[in-house]
Amino acid sequence: MKRYSAWELVREGLRDHKGWQPAWRDATPKSSYDAVIVGGGGHGLATAYYLAKNHNITRVAVIEKGWLGGGNTGRNTSTIRSNYFYPESVALYDFALKLYEGLGRELNYNIMLSQRGVVTVAHSEAEMEIAARTVNAMQINGTDAELLDRHDVLKRAPLLNDSPQARFPIFGGSWQGRAGVARHDAVAWGYARGASDLGIDIIQNCEVAGFLIENGRCRGVETSRGTIRADNVGLTVAGSSSVLANLAGFELPMRTYSLQAMVSEPIKPVLDTVVLYLGTGTYLFQSDKGEIVVGGGIDRTPSYAQRGNPPVQTQVISGLLEMFPSFGQLRMLRQWAGAVDVVPDSSPIIGPSPVPGLYLNCGWGTGGFKSIPAGGWLLAHLIANGSHHEISRPFDLDRFRTGRLIDEAAGSGIAH
Repeated sequence: MKRYSAWELVREGLRDHKGWQPAWRDATPKSSYDAVIVGGGGHGLATAYYLAKNHNITRVAVIEKGWLGGGNTGRNTSTIRSNYFYPESVALYDFALKLYEGLGRELNYNIMLSQRGVVTVAHSEAEMEIAARTVNAMQINGTDAELLDRHDVLKRAPLLNDSPQARFPIFGGSWQGRAGVARHDAVAWGYARGASDLGIDIIQNCEVAGFLIENGRCRGVETSRGTIRADNVGLTVAGSSSVLANLAGFELPMRTYSLQAMVSEPIKPVLDTVVLYLGTGTYLFQSDKGEIVVGGGIDRTPSYAQRGNPPVQTQVISGLLEMFPSFGQLRMLRQWAGAVDVVPDSSPIIGPSPVPGLYLNCGWGTGGFKSIPAGGWLLAHLIANGSHHEISRPFDLDRFRTGRLIDEAAGSGIAH
């Protein structure tokens, strides 16, 4: 990748930025590849990047029906954390967090990682017991965690509602200091540039219409831009996983819901961490531009729509005002939603599909963005070697047959 001198940067500013090189090549589909990755979001681009970087497999195409990062990668609240309960989950999400911690340097691209920590607030003695159990599990499983009392919580977020009449009183909570946020589109663009520099073809406006199944094995994809053959195909299409699985002739144990969020007008710095209320499921942080980014639980009506639902918006804003009454005068500027795939145990599916040659990276529910580096790394390992990495093995589709579920909804009480 070309590095620009100070003079070149000034020159581009003077000539209206018309001399920049494209960040990645906009490729034309070839007739065949060693691997095709369906889905040009963070997970798909990371998979292609790690196929080339870790396994020297560069005859790879990433195909995207729209534009890069136009799906869930660009429709989330960009939080990164590994404060889960089960050892399998902590291993997965902490692997992603560790990769995030060095990703900007590796890609030579500023992903705007801000490890400002996350406070999960408890509102009763019972919730404090859950917080203590989760902190103990996280420490045993090898990631950072700290149990907070009421004073500690208010020290980290002084504007929280500490009134004696508060509906959700502050008893304490848990803290993960390495958690934080990153810029969602920068993550996608960084991986896209890195993959393109390693020889990967990135193909936008290329929709999959079907799969080539020969002698029971997937041998490629039928697309709006023609047939593309491949020895292996990876699916990284959050929100559309069940749709494409049906095209390939099998069903996945998942439902698709909308997860929405919103952002306020920018204000002066008042919050330097991520805060989640267990009682409401509402969470928020302040962006680098000063906006308050707010999200909550999923809309439990199955939907593929990438738009909000007023009742859920009311619920999320009500939670926001309970947490921070001083934010009552804020004007909300915009809202959005992503379509998320949720499986019965609220953990992802990483592994081979029922069709040989077709591999799955899906079912992340609300955890897709925080897991992008790990999801790409692990799917690349699976495609390159035909077998699981030790971290991805517990998340194989066969756990629904054996009953070895990893129920994080019950374990860590995830609300988003």
